[in-house]
Amino acid sequence: MTSSPDTPIADGIPPIASLDAPALSERLTSLLDHKTKPLRALGRLEDLAHQLGRILGSTAPALTAPQALVFAADHGLARQGVSAYPADVTWQMVRNMLAGGAAISVLTRQHGIALKLIDCGVAQALPPHPDLMNCKVATGTADASEQPAMTAEQCAQAIAAGRRAVQAVPGNAVLLGEMGIGNTSAAALLLARLIDQPVEACAGAGTGVQGEAFARKLQVLRKVLARHAGAHAPLDVLAAMGGLEIAGMVGAILQAALERRVIVVDGFVTSAAVLVAARLQPNVLQRCVFSHLSHEQGHRLMLDAMGVRALLQMDMRLGEGSGAALAWPLLESACRILREMASFESAQVSGQTSNQSIP
Repeated sequence: MTSSPDTPIADGIPPIASLDAPALSERLTSLLDHKTKPLRALGRLEDLAHQLGRILGSTAPALTAPQALVFAADHGLARQGVSAYPADVTWQMVRNMLAGGAAISVLTRQHGIALKLIDCGVAQALPPHPDLMNCKVATGTADASEQPAMTAEQCAQAIAAGRRAVQAVPGNAVLLGEMGIGNTSAAALLLARLIDQPVEACAGAGTGVQGEAFARKLQVLRKVLARHAGAHAPLDVLAAMGGLEIAGMVGAILQAALERRVIVVDGFVTSAAVLVAARLQPNVLQRCVFSHLSHEQGHRLMLDAMGVRALLQMDMRLGEGSGAALAWPLLESACRILREMASFESAQVSGQTSNQSIP
């Protein structure tokens, strides 16, 4: 279950091409430089506008029918006490999201973003709902401290489910979110193995684990890493220590990148899915906008490993896609700057005077 960036991967996904297009990039830079403002006065908003223009292949990018896709699943590792909350919270929070009461429900409603829940492996049976996609591969993963979290087949099925979720929705932008008690532990394990760092540097409080409980969590995570010491290829690591919802997000990232959609990444757990996807297809990073730096301690390490920066730092660690939805207006503003802001020429405003001409 291994692959290189130059060969098809996971259920026939072809190589994802680079967005390198010098002519478009130069045109975007020129347009931004000639807007009615001092050079680079809008700072990182200009970088974001440039990136969105490249992703969408346009000097006048517009974001259409944004879709928040929240992937949910349970984790067998939660039985080892790595979370401050019981496993039942996974299905209860999915129900809360569908009822419109969760943070992601509020934020997507505020910004006119469609919200879909994808059940990749919630232990509880969920009743049908128009915003719920039933893609259940299993009723949660196995306990990774005792055996691989997923079989290779289950991992591939979850990746395929993520691909189908993207294919089923319209629009040119996907906001990623997740729900799964125990999944910050899975994300920390993926980070530790894929960038070869001690788990103590990768794992944080998650849902609020502290003191002796946090020490116990680290002990469990070290046991998992030792048990799966032979897993190093990205998909092998994902199957051994990841989660069904993380695998689902890997598939969603790969499919969205293939379709040249903007991928808005939330926090620690969604970034772990990007880390796996980028090890398979590095060019997915060109399509990813990282919404915020999570309060989870391993997130900065993860973003640094991928060579990316987040837009916001709000000390959030909720998940659900809440940070992605919160950052969404910045993406809309960046596109509007390119489309609507006047140039010096069109507005008949004098441009910058050269310092050489000042007596």
